[in-house]
Formats: sequence, C-alpha cells, structure tokens
Amino acid sequence: MDEGERAEANLAKIDHVVVMMLENRSFDHMLGYLSLTGRRPDIDGLRPGLANQYHGRSYPVHHLGTTALEMDPDHSSGAIDQQIAGGSMGGFVASAAATLAERGVEDGDPACVMGYYDGTDVPVYDHLAEEFAVCDRWFASVAGATLPNRLYGLCGVAAGSRDDRPAHIPPLYHQPSFVRHLDARHVPWRWYSFDPGTLRLADAHYLLGHHDRFGYFSKTGLPWRAVLDLTCNQKLPSFLEDAASGTLPPVSWIDPAFTNFNPLGFPVNDDHPPADVKDGQDLVLAAYDALAASPQWEASLLVIVYDEHGGFYDHVPPPAAADDEPETFGRYGVRVPAIIVSPWVEPRTVSSTLFDHTSIIKTILLRFCPGVLAEPPAGRRRAGLGLGPQHPGTRTAHASHLGELLTRGTPRPAPGRDALVRQAAARAGPAEPSQPRPDPREPGHRPLNDLQKSILAATRELHRRGHPPNTP
Repeated sequence: MDEGERAEANLAKIDHVVVMMLENRSFDHMLGYLSLTGRRPDIDGLRPGLANQYHGRSYPVHHLGTTALEMDPDHSSGAIDQQIAGGSMGGFVASAAATLAERGVEDGDPACVMGYYDGTDVPVYDHLAEEFAVCDRWFASVAGATLPNRLYGLCGVAAGSRDDRPAHIPPLYHQPSFVRHLDARHVPWRWYSFDPGTLRLADAHYLLGHHDRFGYFSKTGLPWRAVLDLTCNQKLPSFLEDAASGTLPPVSWIDPAFTNFNPLGFPVNDDHPPADVKDGQDLVLAAYDALAASPQWEASLLVIVYDEHGGFYDHVPPPAAADDEPETFGRYGVRVPAIIVSPWVEPRTVSSTLFDHTSIIKTILLRFCPGVLAEPPAGRRRAGLGLGPQHPGTRTAHASHLGELLTRGTPRPAPGRDALVRQAAARAGPAEPSQPRPDPREPGHRPLNDLQKSILAATRELHRRGHPPNTP
C-alpha cells in the first residue's frame, strides 16, 4: 500500500466529521505567533523583520492590544489583489490606508492589519496546536470575499465572481452542494447554526424545508454562559445535545453566529471584525469540549478553519489553483488558520500539505460516498439544473484530503480541558438578567458589517418565501 492509499484508508477510522468555518482572519494573524516565539519552529508562521512599507515608513508585525478591533479591513477581490501585490505580500498596509480614506476615517491606523494575537488572546487555539494538528498551507479557495469562499467549501465552485453580491441583494445561490451526494447515498447529516444555515443560502434545493436536517448549535447557552434571550424552537435538535447523547450524524457543519439578532441571543462569535475573538474562542471551546466528552469521540474528526483572511497580513503568497474557471479562480486566496482535531492525530503535528476548502468536500466524499470523485466531470456544471448531485468539479478532484493526518494506530483519550473551561467561565462572569437585543435602527447602535447585512437580507427573503421564524 503506497502513501496515498494509506492516507485514504485512514479515513475509515472516522465515522463523524464536524466542520466549523469561522470568518476573516489570516494564518499569521491568529497562529503566526507560534513560530515567532520560537516555541514551534516547525510551523511556517511569523518571524522577526516581517513588515510592509507604505509612504516611506515600515509597518512591522506586532502584537495587538485588543481582541475586538474596530476596523473591518477591505477583503474585496480588488483589495486582495493589492494586498498580495504580485506575490510580495507587501500591500496590506496600503490597502488598509485606502480603506480608511474611503470611509473618511481621519485618525485610523492602517497598522492594525499587521497585528497578530498570541496564546493569551487565543488560548483554545494554543491548546489545540499543542494537542493536535496545525495546517500551515491551508489557503482560502478564492482571492475574494466571504460567500465565494463558502460556496467553494460547500459546492466546489463559486458563482462566477470573487466578490459577494451587493448587501441589499439577498445572497441566495443555486449551486449544487456536496450534501446532495450524502442524500443520494442515504448518509445522515445536520447543519447547526445560530442564524439560518449557510447551506440554505448556497444550494436552492435546501432553501426551504428539510427541517430535520437543520438544528441549533445550542438551545441552552454554552455550559458556562447563560443566554440573554431565548426565543428558538425548542423542538429542534442542537449540536451540544447531539454530541452529549452520542447521536451526531456522520457529517455535521457548524455555522457561527454571524449576527446578534439570532433567536438564541448569542453574541456574534464568527470572528468577523468587529467581533471579539474571545467570543470565537468560547464557541470553538464549546464545540471541542462537547465532542471530546462525547461517546463518539474515538471516531470523530473536527475541522476548524476560516473562510478567508479578511484583509489581515500573511507572508505566504498564494499559489496557482487548478479550476474549471481558471481565468477567474485560477489562484488560491490568502492563507487561513486551520486546526485538525481527532483522537487519531498525533500531538504537535504540523502539515504543510496544500489544502483549501474543497479539501473538506474531498475528505467527506471519499469517506462516505466512495466512487463519486472517480466519475469524470461532464464539463462545467450548470448551476441549479436538476435536484440530484453533480460532480464537485476540478478543484475538488485535485484537492488533498485529511486522511494523511490520521496516523495513529489507536485513538487516544481526549486531553484535559478543565483549565480552558474555568477560564471561559471566569470570563463569562455571573449570568446577566434577560435584556432585549438592540434594534439596529436605533441611534448609536454599531453599524452592521457587509456580511451581517447580507445574512439579514437572506433571512428576510427566506421568511418572505415561507421559512418559519426562529428556525435555522
């Protein structure tokens, strides 16, 4: 058996794949500190001397003083091209300065895009990097915005553009997703979320109905944190309940809270600025802790990844990508954080294999729908035609899968997490009394970012078409 065959055979160790895709942070921004401190020289992260030059001034990488940034850097396709700067990765500060000028911010600091967090800011990632696997060559699928990257993660293609649709146009797409293959093979799955699940936005076949396949992340708050306002449908399942009872399906996808107008009353925890990354750490810890304590732990794989880099600095230029539309999508996006958690992964593993979001599809289909990827693509897929599965495309066919990381001969017990949970509980503090959530139209409310506007536009359109309120 050669190396590729062994890697694919490793997938048989896994009966449950859980995917959590967060928002808008680069690898160097979130995990680059691991090499900068000298602790993990095996990881290709930050190193002394990395900087961008702008208007005769050097802007070096530096530790950020806050986990909640006010600035949301531009991550449109044009801005990303400027940031990549032909592969020099020297245009991040220039792009940030242009964004501040365009927004009329006179005292803004473009240096924030060169900032990074460390283990005190992201303690859950610090723990996971020691206990499991860091992928330091996981690139966003698209040198573009959120929704094209999420489409690649669900469908293997985008919708002809590297940019999101304008915020006032509901982002409802018609791209056949990998989930159709699961349904065709009668493989159970569930989409857990706070807002309506992103699968509903990506694949029109799941736009309405299919309520048994969608659930909340939690219906009772995190184990250490009370929910302020609970108006969700209590009959629906949740990830935390399913993990605890050992009833997780073979494939689970977790969407973070993109807005704080979700029925659960959770704060935004997707890490999209200006969200506080501490709330994102709470979400990741809750998912990890639930899976680690689950009776299904020994056969599970948790993928924690980000959709795209959000305009934050990374020093590794993205390479070319095989694709059905090379003129638009022939290059990967900027590197993003990716951590692989499983009892079959050795501690302190680092992988420099090239991955992107279609690696998720490749892993899931190889494990649960064998033979699908061997079928030749019938040219370019025609979006939205038919209700059945379609070949996921050239990008997925060429993608690496995660079997190579599942190298252990036996699964190992989950590491202790008590200190992380105590830290999260201390940060949460005493339960607060129920308070109404703020109306975004009220004066003084923080403006919504473009993604939140898009999610809310999609939610309104779903409800207009008959999707029940307070339902994921």
